[in-house]
Amino acid sequence: MHISKILSQPKVHFSFEFFPPKTEEGSQTLFKTISELSPIQPSFVSITYGAGGSTRELTQNLVMRLQKETPLNIVMHLTVVGANRDEVKRQLEKYVEAGGKNVLALRGDPPKGSDTFVPAADGFHYASELVDFIKKNFPQLGIGVAGFPEGHPATPNRLKEMDYLKAKVDAGVDYICTQLFFDNRDYYDFCERCEIAGIKVPVLAGIMPVASVQGMKRMAELSLGSRVPAKLLRAVLRAENDVAVEKVGIHWATEQAFDLYDHNVAGIHFYTLNRSKATLKIYETLGMSLGESWTIP
Repeated sequence: MHISKILSQPKVHFSFEFFPPKTEEGSQTLFKTISELSPIQPSFVSITYGAGGSTRELTQNLVMRLQKETPLNIVMHLTVVGANRDEVKRQLEKYVEAGGKNVLALRGDPPKGSDTFVPAADGFHYASELVDFIKKNFPQLGIGVAGFPEGHPATPNRLKEMDYLKAKVDAGVDYICTQLFFDNRDYYDFCERCEIAGIKVPVLAGIMPVASVQGMKRMAELSLGSRVPAKLLRAVLRAENDVAVEKVGIHWATEQAFDLYDHNVAGIHFYTLNRSKATLKIYETLGMSLGESWTIP
């Protein structure tokens, strides 16, 4: 189903993000997770790329399998790192032929070991160019883009940041999905900035519960939602082990979800890390009803 039709339904939408596993063990874990989360009946799930487009083929294979073997609405991440226009076009043609209907258009991170983004020859410099390319060549596809409640790491000027985001939306975007954040005030401020800029598409809130001290440090290093409030930091450091840290993370994310839900958020997007426990606990605590479960063959 086209993402615009999905998000037009009058409800708070729940969605999940998965990454393509590189091993058979990882695949078994992922499909077990998907089966465990199936009672939530997500509005859609998205499948990521690795840094520098390193999992492009794995992403395609996972998307194809999920489209074939599950009733899920799939959103495929699409980045332009290391790919020219012909390569992106061929990838999209393959995706559409397999029944794909939605993509998340991203510039993408530089390859591992590089701090600078360098476009491929006859490639794309910005995500807005990719959105425009998709819209012109594959107008039937739904398109989402990323939003940064704490500011884009490559754009310190937050006024220009919103100009760039508006350019992406004007090129034909159906929704925005934010990077993870731990303080809802950052999300609400971001939504208000979108409103001021004339951006009217739905803005989905990205949530990732802290699961370990190391994981929290890794989030900070990625600069994709790195501002850890002092109250959360204190609670995490007070925990005796990662089991206790996970409980803290689930509690914090649940409080975020309650507040977002009360403020009529368009949707909550869970970064699952291919695990189900935290997302299920948050959803159940919200008092949401579960549907029937199903398994992947």
